Amino acid sequence: MKKRIWFILRIFLTLLILISSVPVLYRYEFFVAFRDIDNIVGVLPLTLVVVSVLTASAILWIRHTKQFAAVSIALVLLFVLSTALFPTALRGNWWINMTLPEGQEASLDLTVFAPFAESSKLARLNEPSTLILESDLPILDGATALFPVYAAFAEAVFDRDAFSPEYVRSTNTRNAYEALIAGERDIIFVAGASERQIAAAREIGVDLHFTPIGYEAFVFLVGKDNPIDNITYQQIRNIYSGKTAHWRTLGWPEGGRIIAFQRPEGSGSQTGLQIIMEDLPIQVPQPLPDPSLIGTNSLMNQVGLRWQGVQPAIGYSYRFFATVMYANPDVKVLSVEGVAPTIENIQNGSYPFVANFYAVTNGVPSGNTRLLIDWILSPQGQRIIEETGYVPLMAN
Repeated sequence: MKKRIWFILRIFLTLLILISSVPVLYRYEFFVAFRDIDNIVGVLPLTLVVVSVLTASAILWIRHTKQFAAVSIALVLLFVLSTALFPTALRGNWWINMTLPEGQEASLDLTVFAPFAESSKLARLNEPSTLILESDLPILDGATALFPVYAAFAEAVFDRDAFSPEYVRSTNTRNAYEALIAGERDIIFVAGASERQIAAAREIGVDLHFTPIGYEAFVFLVGKDNPIDNITYQQIRNIYSGKTAHWRTLGWPEGGRIIAFQRPEGSGSQTGLQIIMEDLPIQVPQPLPDPSLIGTNSLMNQVGLRWQGVQPAIGYSYRFFATVMYANPDVKVLSVEGVAPTIENIQNGSYPFVANFYAVTNGVPSGNTRLLIDWILSPQGQRIIEETGYVPLMAN
């Protein structure tokens, strides 16, 4: 009777182990992407789940006698090892002291967008501003790609005699958030914050207040000679979770291995990728096929790199930066789900990756900071956004 009960119990526990693996495989999209897994690093997490299930089941069914003690210990060790390595395998984080393909900061001449400069390329109103600030000017900072926008705000609203360059800075998204949290800026103009930035603010009691001021599209980029013109949402998730590593899986047999560039943690575009990936772990950048491909310039240049006669890279940015501010003629923007990131498709919501960009303050804005943000949301401020090349919240 005891043997029968133990036999039934083992069957039940084996089924329970098998069933418990299903949510894990579903959670990390191994069911929907199974046919698109085309590399060892991508298949390894799935293999570790299978090994964990098999070893756990074997431990239940093996005879736990002195004769099988060594086998039992080996199975336990294999189960522990496969379970412990699973998080590392999800991120493909196997490389020690390797130079990884991470996009570098762009080196731009922002002086062409300097407020009150005669040769400035800033968008300008064709009428006097309805708001002029003559004292207590807010200190502005933000993403490099948004500098032309908030520099134009400053030129339109700040009194020229009261203005000095210290009021309009450009230290990039990551540094701007740090400066705002430290109390060194009044308004920063950025995409949404990463979880780490929100946590850093909360830790010292800073209340990040986000005021949406316009729309922008998050875009994916490949070399101009890449025959792929469209990519799907699932293909993006497959590439950046490490499941798909070869262009042949996307329909380009000659493309070779996909070089998937990324941006540093805390940058606006990396946060954009994290939003698209949601809670699916992003694979760490994999080693480049040759160290000479690392480059020292921006992701926009790296995406256009050539290797063995093809352009195998993919990257991402925001539409204005990629197509206007730092356009690379050797790079093209992909459609997503068959929809191009045109201004019309951003406005009508048909392009899938449209996000707000924000004026971010420490707490609810007040004083001149509040007056400036209210003006940005007015028809004049929205016109500056539109004339710069972004998409305003309201049609002018």
